[in-house]
Amino acid sequence: MVLALNLQDFILRARVLKLYRQAIRATKRAPLPARAELRQTIRQEMELNRGCSDKQTIRFLMSEGLEKIKRLNEMLDMQGHHS
Repeated sequence: MVLALNLQDFILRARVLKLYRQAIRATKRAPLPARAELRQTIRQEMELNRGCSDKQTIRFLMSEGLEKIKRLNEMLDMQGHHS
């Protein structure tokens, strides 16, 4: 079943997908043994919240996700894993 998205929903969906891509890109800097687990965790988080349709909740989850990516990048920087 295909649902028509209004412009606001379309933009929000695009932002969520961008966040997912940013998170996956951040894992490329992690040590090889940790990458698969990080990607699996990211995927699980996205799948867990896939059915969420409340825009305020989605925005909150996105801000949480951005903060987690920021912390991951900071941790990788401290460990010397530069991009």
